[in-house]
Amino acid sequence: MKKLHHLFIAIALLFASNFAVAEVVNINTADATTLAANIVGIGEKKALAIVQFREEHGPFKSVDELTQVKGIGLKLVDNNRENLTVKSD
Repeated sequence: MKKLHHLFIAIALLFASNFAVAEVVNINTADATTLAANIVGIGEKKALAIVQFREEHGPFKSVDELTQVKGIGLKLVDNNRENLTVKSD
């Protein structure tokens, strides 16, 4: 019974880590490290691609424009939409 309890706790912690709330990130001002840390499904390589795209093409006008970055699709944008912004505060 004790092992079952520990297993339940481990599974709960695993699922809880997947639902952690990321901070809202401005894709026009964030550096690659911040992008990688706050956009689920984005690693350092794609984060660098976002920064490079932004430097070459100017600021994003909408979050949906992230799909213009190679390797980033609409599903990834939709999954992160609540935590992304292009507006300056």
